[in-house]
Formats: sequence, structure tokens, C-alpha cells
Amino acid sequence: MGGKHLKVTPCALWTILSFFLYGVLHGQDVEAPTLRECCQYGMDRSLEGHDCTILPLISISISHTCRIAQEQCCAAAAGDQHCDKGMEMAKEQEACEWPFFSGGTWETKISKMCCDCCLLGLMIASQASSCELQGLSLERQCTHTAKSCCGINLADELKQTVTEKPVANFTTMPPEGSNGCRDSNCSLLCVGNGTCACPDGYQLQNDGVSCVDSNECLTDNHNCVSGQVCINTEGSFRCQRETSCGTGYELRNDNDCHDIDECALGSHNCGPDFVCNNTAGSFRCYPKESCPIGYIQDAVGNCNDFNECVAYASPCLPGETCNNTEGSYTCRRNKIPCGRGYHLIEDGTRCEDVDECRTGIVCGVHGCVNLVGTYRCECRNGFFFNSISKLCEDINECRHYPAQLCAHKCENTEGSYKCSCTIGFKLTPDGRSCEDINECEANPCSQECANVYGSYQCYCRRGYQLSDIDGIACEDIDECALPTGGHVCSYSCSNAPGSFYCTCPPTGYTLAHNGRTCQDIDECSTGIHTCSVSESCFNIQGGFRCLFFACPQNFRQAAQGSGGDALINVRCIKSCHPHDISCNIKPVHTITHTSLSLPTFRDFHEPEDIVVLQTVTAANSAVPGATDVFFDIQYTDDQLSFDVEKRTHHGMIIGVVRQVKPIIGPRDLVIEVAMNYIKSRAVSHRNIVIIHVFISELWF
Repeated sequence: MGGKHLKVTPCALWTILSFFLYGVLHGQDVEAPTLRECCQYGMDRSLEGHDCTILPLISISISHTCRIAQEQCCAAAAGDQHCDKGMEMAKEQEACEWPFFSGGTWETKISKMCCDCCLLGLMIASQASSCELQGLSLERQCTHTAKSCCGINLADELKQTVTEKPVANFTTMPPEGSNGCRDSNCSLLCVGNGTCACPDGYQLQNDGVSCVDSNECLTDNHNCVSGQVCINTEGSFRCQRETSCGTGYELRNDNDCHDIDECALGSHNCGPDFVCNNTAGSFRCYPKESCPIGYIQDAVGNCNDFNECVAYASPCLPGETCNNTEGSYTCRRNKIPCGRGYHLIEDGTRCEDVDECRTGIVCGVHGCVNLVGTYRCECRNGFFFNSISKLCEDINECRHYPAQLCAHKCENTEGSYKCSCTIGFKLTPDGRSCEDINECEANPCSQECANVYGSYQCYCRRGYQLSDIDGIACEDIDECALPTGGHVCSYSCSNAPGSFYCTCPPTGYTLAHNGRTCQDIDECSTGIHTCSVSESCFNIQGGFRCLFFACPQNFRQAAQGSGGDALINVRCIKSCHPHDISCNIKPVHTITHTSLSLPTFRDFHEPEDIVVLQTVTAANSAVPGATDVFFDIQYTDDQLSFDVEKRTHHGMIIGVVRQVKPIIGPRDLVIEVAMNYIKSRAVSHRNIVIIHVFISELWF
């Protein structure tokens, strides 16, 4: 602590041990020290500036508990010392900066903390009448320090400190059976029976044990007179002058300033030809020999010229001017001074006016008028006479009359002005107004031009756009390359100057009337197909198919479907011989061939419904004995691109065949769907639907 360590020499250590061993060897009982004695010893060692971590034994029989009390009391006393230093710093300087404190990190930290907490207490005392520190959660030592400084600074506490003598005002009685002051833990004085007291300059704390310095400067318990400042010291105070004595004076022990006799002390700088004469606060050097008339002796004894013209008020007669010379002076008669605009006549007796208009071209091309002592210029139009420079200066008409002269822009000229117009306008014959220029008359645009006020605007015909470079030329719009160009034509888009045109595949399609959409050619209805008489023509996207469906054995072909049954090509109905039992027991009743033309779906994201299989069976499966229908795909493509889903529509059971995977055409596929009619948990009969799907390579 504080960087101080107790140095115990081997000789001193041997002396301590010999003292205690002597008592033991001679049969004397060494009384073990009490905890109070152990604590007091540690406090004494701290006050002496020793390191609390290296303490010698006070008894050979010292216990571990005594050792703890010894070290902790030493550390507490050291901490109180550094805390007191911090409190003194707060009271005297009202500043708690790290460079102000000396010692190691631990000592500086304690002093800095106590200084800050003391400043906090002093501030609270100046703002309130109580030192309870309500609402502040401080450390215990910081709280104690703040309350202590707050209590000292309060007016009633100050009054009590001034009127009462700084003697012990609290006492602590030793425990019963103890030995008076021997067992006391008083910090400074013990006056008997364990009562603690403090000497003059100190004040006993509320604990009745500790003494703190009494600041006589704060309590006004000092004898410093006016012009002196009180400085508190440990246990006392001192008075010091507020201002220094100044040059040529010294401060004596009586605290007064006395003149320094530089001549007697030999601290003057008078040369050998001078005599020193002491004065109050200084001295003077007087020459031993004088200089001739017209000269004066300087500080080092040299004779220099004496300026009579400066030293005397009027060495010459009135109307004369004094000129200093080496060792004397001369007087010269004054000439009559003439002001500006006047000159002295030849005999030099008076001044007369100068005619500036005859002496030169003072006004240039402007007129000149002579005046008494001056002149003035008669300026032409567009100029004004500057009385300071005596010149004709141009009038800036554009600055003085900006909105009255020109419609657009005004430019000042020498003695006049001229008007001009902004781009897109021209000056009218009056030289002031501006009128719009019709730029379209010069055909600046590549196609169409529209004149606007002060400018013009180019625009293009349909199918063209204005160039971003010059805003004049018209460039062809490539409609096929626009972001929506993919939807301009259903198949192919070809750009043309100012327009575009759509085309369709070479076969199977024709261009619609809108010129953009490709329509399928129905070869079957137009009769341009090549199917035979026994074949049926089926139109598909972009072409046709010649189909022939024959019914299998034990089935006969039913009549062709009506217009409402347009997808059905051939329906085969079961037709068994009356005695053909094996034919009659087979569940299949009908076999239907139907055809379907589909495009290639470009954006396939979810299943597409392609065929609806209708039944005449009511959707009332919850009724006992009711007929139910189940759909099953018995044959499809290798990729399993189709499924069938059972639904209800208007209370009837239907089956919906869906495309569940994308298929790129052209492709011809066959789907076989079984419609199983269930009654009493058995298949009563089955209908087969064979769907022939023709997928086009295009998407329309």
C-alpha cells in the first residue's frame, strides 16, 4: 500500500525472537495479545507508513485470528488515510482528477472515490437541508463519506462546529474487565477509562473513536485578515497574501511587503559613470558628469543629441517651423498652404481657384463646368457623374430597370443597352419584345412536327418511336421484340417498317381475320381429308386422323351419338347368344371408343380436366342397397400421365379423367377407363371407355 514496505533486517528479527524466547526459556508466561491489541498494532503500523501485508509478530504465541485482525485493521487505517486525502482534495480544490493523487493504483482509487463522494455530499448540502441521500444507491463507504461532507457543509453544522470546541464529544466505554486505554481503539488520544478525544485542530466523529481534521477555513475559526486567504492544513491552518508584492518588494515573515534596496544590495545596473539612488520599489541612475548644451546623457553615459523641437513647446516664433539639428535647431518661415482646387500665386501671398476644365481633358467626351475649388462633368445620356471619382460612369440600365426595358434578356452597353430573346423566340421590330419562332417551317423533324410556344415537338407515326439520342429522328418499333411481343401473334411474329405481321404453321392452320391468331383448319368438315369410306375423319389441332373402330366378339355397334355426344365415335353394346352362359356372366356391358384433340400445354402447373364420364347413378351411397360406381384406369401411357377422379354433379356420380403430367406433342395416346357399378358389395356390371388422345405439338 502506497509503495512502502517494512524492511526487517536479520538482526532486528533475531532481536524480536530473542526477546520472546528469553521469556519462554526462563519459565515466564508470555501473555497472548487481545484482539483489540492486535488491531491497535496493525493501525499503528499503517500510520507509520508500513506495508500491511508484511507485519512482524507482536508475540511468539500470536494466533491466526490475531494475525487477521492485525492485517485488516492496518488496511482499514490505510484506507481511511487515503479517503481523508480525497475528502481534503474535494474541500480545498473542488476537483477530483487522477493526476492530483499520489500512490499506487489501490491508494489512488480510494482517494478518487472519497473525493467524488465528498463533492456529491457538498453539492447536496448546497441544494437541500437534509443529508439522507434519498434515492441514491451508493456503496457503504461512499454513502458515509457523502453524508460526512454534506453534514460539514450545512449551515447548522458549520455553526455548531464554530461554537463548540473541537474536543472529544463522544466517548466509548471499554468492555467490563478491560484495562482502560490499553484496550481502547482511539485513533489519536485516550483520556482515561477508555474515553477517546481529539487534539486542537481535529474533531471527534460520531463513532466516538475516529478523529478527522477540522477545516478552520470553512468554519471561519481562523485569524486571517483582509487581503489574505486561509489555507487548511492537517490539524491547523495558515494565512497567505492574495496578491504578490510585485517587482522591487519582498514578503517578510510578518506577511508584509518591504522595499528592496537595490543600491545597498548591489543588484542595480548603473554604469561606472553613474550614481545609484534607491526609490520605493526601484532605483535611479544619475550621471557623474554632464554633457554640452544641446546634448543629453543616456543610461550608459553617452551624450546624445537633444531634440529641442520636441522637448520645448514653441522654440520658434509664430509662423515658423522648427527643424532639429545636431546639438541645436533652426527655424524656417512657413509657406501658405493651398487646398485642393487652389494654387499659390506667384508672389506667394494668397491662393486662387484652379480652372480644371482648362488644365486638361478631365471629363473626356463629356461636358465640363468649373466651380470654385472644384469642377463637375455634364454627362451624356446613359452616364451619371460620380462626385467622388469626378468621372462620368456608365449607368447599368439592365440593373436599374430590369422589367421595364426588355421582354426577355437585357445586356448593358457603354451608355446604353440592348435586348435579346431566349432560344425559340426572335426580337420584334421595336427592339424590346420577343415573339415565338415556328421551327416546324424549317422541317427539323424526320416525320411529324408540332410547334409549341418557344420550341417545337417532334413525333412519329404509328409503328415508329422518337429517337432517344436527338429527339428528332423516328425509329421503327420492333413489335415482335417488345415485352408483350410473345403475345402479339399466336405463332410467329415478323417485324416490318412501321408495322409487323403474323404467320401460322405451313399446314393445318390459317390466319384469322384479326391478323394475329392462327385457327385450326377442320379438314373433316371442309372435305379436304383423305379418309376412306370405311374410316371416320377426326379433326385434330393442325391436322386430322382417319379412325376405324370395330366392336369385339359378342358386342354390336350402337347408333352414332348425337350432337350432344360429339366425342363418342363408336359404342359397342354386349350382345350374347341366348344359350352362351360364359358371355352372359361377363360383367362388361358396353365398350365405348371416344377421341380427343389436345394442345401441348405450355404452362403446366396443375392437373387439367380432359374428359367427363357421366353416369345415371345417384350419389347416395349411404342408402342401404344403393348402387355405387368406381372408376379405374386399366391402361395408359408409360409415364402414367393421366388419372381419374370420382366426383358428383347435380346429385349424380361422374368420373373426371385428368392430365396430371406435362406431355410434349405431337403424340397419340390411348387411355382405357373401367366404370365398375357396385351393388351389395359386388360388381353388378362394368362399362369400358377407351379414350384416344391426339396431342398437338403447338399450344393453340
